Amino acid sequence: MSKFIIQVNAPAYGSVSSYHAYRFAEAALRSGHLIDKVFFYQDGVLNTNGFNSPASDEFDLQHAWLSLSEQFDVPLVNCVSAALRRGVLSETDAKEHALTHWNMSAPFIMGGLGELVVGIESADRLISF
Repeated sequence: MSKFIIQVNAPAYGSVSSYHAYRFAEAALRSGHLIDKVFFYQDGVLNTNGFNSPASDEFDLQHAWLSLSEQFDVPLVNCVSAALRRGVLSETDAKEHALTHWNMSAPFIMGGLGELVVGIESADRLISF
């Protein structure tokens, strides 16, 4: 059994990389492996935008990440710097910037690159998509 960290660098739509990251994570967990966290970085933070509204006949990647997190207790961590640059804000970030709206909700959380580095130290592999 291996312990992975999954790093997602691509947006939910416009690229298949995030979908492949999700499918890899799902397969790893169903095979008995552990995932320390999924770290959304660069354009990957766009996966966590609560305003994503795919058409009814499209795969809802954000919902899939949420279900995976709930079912397997996998933390979903956004790089706070990358998220803020791309307009993805948590409720806390919105309050800090005196904004009335936010578009990221639990179980997604904000974190820094330090969290990724600490996780890498304890994981067997970092898999980047």
